[in-house]
Amino acid sequence: MDRRNWLRGLAALFLVGFGRPGWGQKPAKGALKVEDLQKNWKTLLAQGADVATSADPLEFPDAEWKKRLSPAAYEVLRREGTERAGTSPLDREKRPGVFVCAGCSLPLFTSAMKFDSGTGWPSFFTTIPGAFKTKEDRKLFMERTEYHCVRCGGHHGHIFDDGPEPTGLRYCNNGVALRFIPKEPARA
Repeated sequence: MDRRNWLRGLAALFLVGFGRPGWGQKPAKGALKVEDLQKNWKTLLAQGADVATSADPLEFPDAEWKKRLSPAAYEVLRREGTERAGTSPLDREKRPGVFVCAGCSLPLFTSAMKFDSGTGWPSFFTTIPGAFKTKEDRKLFMERTEYHCVRCGGHHGHIFDDGPEPTGLRYCNNGVALRFIPKEPARA
């Protein structure tokens, strides 16, 4: 991503995100504990869903990733790019189901872990255990925590400490780095 697009993205974050409904929201009454959401994530997985069943590393040469991924997904997952805020339909996805890595189909989040952050990117307050590795990111003259798929190494986004209870975290994910599998198939 070039500097101009990066600055536009940063400006969009400030314009659409801060102070909007969803930031710091409280969980609904009767909400499950995080441990229960993490332990029981498969209850939201559609029967027979095509997902990775192992987190064993998946490695391909760069040319193979380019063939397997759309240009936008390649830019985010393999080159640590960022999609424009508000462009992903997954930000508005509200059906029950599971979000998997667009690069390798490893289950990452469930719909029960998602919340509306008002930022224009799909946001989650916790993850399926063991889905990500993290590293420090100092590219924007500030320290942030970046997270990558543990299986394929694909870049997904950054973790912020302005999410809702009970974790207070916001996993700010690029929509093109995800694929959504609804619990129930679409009705004809």
